[in-house]
Amino acid sequence: MTHACTTPSAHLADVRYEIRGTLARRARELEAAGHPVLHLNIGNPGRFGFRAPDHLVQAVDAHLPQSEAYCQEQGIEEARAAIAAQQAARGVALADIDRVFIGNGVSELIDIALRALLDPGDEVLLPSPDYPLWSAATILNSGRPRYYRCLAENGHLPDVEEMEALIGPRTRAIVLINPNNPTGAVYPRALLEQVVALAARHGLMLLCDEIYDQITYDQARFQPLAPLAGEVPTLSFSGLSKVHRACGYRVGWMSLSGPQRDIAAYRDALQLLAALRLCANVTAQWAIKPALEGPDTIGALVAPGGRLYEARRAVVDGVAGAQTLSLVSPSGALYAFPQVRDELFPDFDDSAFALRLLEEAGILLVPGSSFNVEHSRHLRLTLLPEPAVLGGVVAKMDAVLMRMIERVPPQSAALA
Repeated sequence: MTHACTTPSAHLADVRYEIRGTLARRARELEAAGHPVLHLNIGNPGRFGFRAPDHLVQAVDAHLPQSEAYCQEQGIEEARAAIAAQQAARGVALADIDRVFIGNGVSELIDIALRALLDPGDEVLLPSPDYPLWSAATILNSGRPRYYRCLAENGHLPDVEEMEALIGPRTRAIVLINPNNPTGAVYPRALLEQVVALAARHGLMLLCDEIYDQITYDQARFQPLAPLAGEVPTLSFSGLSKVHRACGYRVGWMSLSGPQRDIAAYRDALQLLAALRLCANVTAQWAIKPALEGPDTIGALVAPGGRLYEARRAVVDGVAGAQTLSLVSPSGALYAFPQVRDELFPDFDDSAFALRLLEEAGILLVPGSSFNVEHSRHLRLTLLPEPAVLGGVVAKMDAVLMRMIERVPPQSAALA
């Protein structure tokens, strides 16, 4: 018998997070049975031998005695000052510590930002594929996602005309993820200027997830959105998790820009919500100032010869040699988003293939449908393992797909 008091909220009916969902649970079952699994489902640097830079660790250690009390709800002042200084250096007008909010990772701040913005039934334009937390937070805060497509044939970049066609009387904001998770697309300045003009025409807010801002490859260059936005209210998100390889610190921040007359009430709403959760983890906030003002520790990793660059090269080269896959080469972030060739698999089920890959080869990827892509032929894998490992992963993907073409029955992970 099910008790009504334990019935889950109806808000959860359309919420999913398959990055840590059914496939991840099956992976744990296989591991418990003694089968090794390569976890490529999460961009978690610490699981692949990366470490937070020493100067961040030292800053946290040195300030432990100052970390035992709650701090101001928006975050410690020196950290917010460093964030505001970075925004000002990027050309953001009126950058100020009072417009900066520090949270327990960008994940918490996305929820706070949408909770402060949305009334029931309000709409948010989200990319497809998206990072699924954006969809979940929209739904859980009584909003409605509207998806603009970022198709492989367009380099995973959005079509601004398609975005505009989705705007209605309840649309409140446009979300951008740049550099993009899961596709690795890096948005050019001209495209961002078109999105800013679109938001200005329709009176919309811009929310830009820029957590991978310094992770770009070859000629790709990251362009922050806020300096281009000018009079358009913009909320920019970043943190320590990716560029500084400190996921477990759970430190993110958001910076609000735009004319004071337009953002004052929203800023106060953000402060109220920040105060309700008291404050973010104080201990790790001491790493923000040295992270933003200290030496560059990511540049060598994303340059030719660097581990992330060569991992990306291994995937790109592996897909080029595969019979069943294609790929838009990622220009940034920590992921590749290969696609299964449609002429070979007209009725491809990305979730079923991901399960078969896990069962046969012990490789855990995330199906593209988990990122709110309809009729997905994509899978996301992280670029964090050693390059040689990733080359082998692509080869195994291709081998399993070829067995599917040849209708070879699935094999047990124990035999793979």
